[in-house]
Amino acid sequence: MPDIFPDKEYYSISEVCEITDLKAHVLRYWETQFKVLSPSKNRAGNRAYRKSDIQVGQLIKHLLYTEMYTIEGAQRKLQQLKQMRKKGVDALPEQERNRRVLDDVRRQLVELRELIKG
Repeated sequence: MPDIFPDKEYYSISEVCEITDLKAHVLRYWETQFKVLSPSKNRAGNRAYRKSDIQVGQLIKHLLYTEMYTIEGAQRKLQQLKQMRKKGVDALPEQERNRRVLDDVRRQLVELRELIKG
């Protein structure tokens, strides 16, 4: 996932909501359903998300909202991705890899069009 967040060690739940375009109650619910999403808590008891937590949240959002997995299906997919990662296999979902390739091709076409015009 692209690195689009401010460079900090920890993020509040409100910052994560803004970055991911999710509601706080959704993130809190996902924490109960996905063991991999477990931000630490600071001394005041507030959630302290790291970039890796945000990326996991974005992946869960992608699985649920874009690829239309159920909670159970997304749990299984995350488990598969975790196993693939341990084996060193590219863990990005195929659709995400394809999107990245298409984005790169589009960017190159725009650059070529500009060169031809110029």
